[in-house]
Amino acid sequence: MADYPDTLLLIDGVWRKGAGGEGLPVLNPATGHGIGSVARAEPADLDEALAAAAKGFAIWSATPAHDRALLIRKAATLLAERSEAIARILTLEQGKRLIEARYELAFAVENFNWYAEEARRLYGRLIPARGPGISQKVMRFPIGPVAAFTPWNFPVNQIVHKLGAALASGCSILIKGPEETPASGAAMVQCFVDAGIPPGVVGLVFGIPAEISAHLIASPVIRKVSFTGSTQVGRLIAAQAGQYLKSVTLELGGHAPVIIAADADLDRAADVMAGSKFLNAGQVCASPTRFLVHESLAEGFAERLGDRARALAIGDGLDPATGMGPLANPRRIDEMERLIPNALAAGGRLHTGGNRIGNDGFFFQPTILTDVPASARIMNAEPFGPVAVINRFGTLEEAIAEANRLPWGLASYAFTRATATVEALEQGVRAGMLSINHNGLALAETPFGGIGDSGQGSEGGAEALNAFTVPKFVTLAA
Repeated sequence: MADYPDTLLLIDGVWRKGAGGEGLPVLNPATGHGIGSVARAEPADLDEALAAAAKGFAIWSATPAHDRALLIRKAATLLAERSEAIARILTLEQGKRLIEARYELAFAVENFNWYAEEARRLYGRLIPARGPGISQKVMRFPIGPVAAFTPWNFPVNQIVHKLGAALASGCSILIKGPEETPASGAAMVQCFVDAGIPPGVVGLVFGIPAEISAHLIASPVIRKVSFTGSTQVGRLIAAQAGQYLKSVTLELGGHAPVIIAADADLDRAADVMAGSKFLNAGQVCASPTRFLVHESLAEGFAERLGDRARALAIGDGLDPATGMGPLANPRRIDEMERLIPNALAAGGRLHTGGNRIGNDGFFFQPTILTDVPASARIMNAEPFGPVAVINRFGTLEEAIAEANRLPWGLASYAFTRATATVEALEQGVRAGMLSINHNGLALAETPFGGIGDSGQGSEGGAEALNAFTVPKFVTLAA
């Protein structure tokens, strides 16, 4: 398609093909057909990118925080000006609705502006001394060149959090972008090139993920690793980084519970959770999946959520009438067609949806299952698709126990009007994030991260910049 660009590698400030000249195909999820290609990096390209990152770190770490902030803000301004064109590219390669792509770009601009502000606030601290004539202070320095690995579900914003925090902290960054959705992230990175970022401070490569991760993490140039993706791959990344004693931030999978208490506002819960569940066709790490509903409300909530699911028009993300776009790739279709029959065979009931739509593109019906036993695979594996499970509970203690049953602990949600219930949820639910009576997650100024198998560390908020800096204690006696 004429309006979808082929994507190159950014190495030492230059966009170019890989050393082998090979490219990987990019598909449009709405049709299943090819729309372009992305360059494949070879080991020689990675070595050049690493050398450039080392050079870029020497320049950028010595750049005053005030100047770093100005450049980040300039890039954010360019991104805002180009957001409509980039949003269309994003929808073409990823499938999400154009309005969702526009929101992703708007959030990216907001995040970069926030990181620009934070760049000027990397304060140290003074520590009262135990004797006269002694000063004690803690200073924060950039940790070093960063290797960042990002997935395809939010191809702009998953880069934004790593790029913004790294640049604000004074680090150079080498990004391994998603091969299935490369062009929108590359267009965003171009804003930094046009804003005047020095060569080597930001690099972008694509290729065979396992080969690139092993090569970059093993390099002595890289001092920090940031990864967003599945728990299975996150464990491998953590093991590789640990072998070389490198700092790691991991934002991994989830299986978010939603506790709907007996006093909840059902219409509000259905409105908020339908928007959250079917956002990006459910391909969101914080997507609500296990709906734990008080037994007195379960039927009513299922009807309300089902009504909202059936009302969604499924189609091409570029069509303004579309309420949910396609899944991003055929692997997600295959997983839906494994999980749903397994849940039904285990004794669950199909309330809404449950089937693929057509054979052109990767469309799937918004699906609601009810009364699914805990033994079913969907109750124990992240679906990463437009499937919600509604199960009943009798006591709040039962609901919290089910919410905490799995090893993941990323996002969690709840609906209640009782202060005592809020307090019990705050204390009892084990998760990195808990949003009650609304979806208030993933803001620029708030931390985003999980516990257990959902990863370690946070992206967003002041916590994000902490991961890209190291403290130095300095004491002086007069």
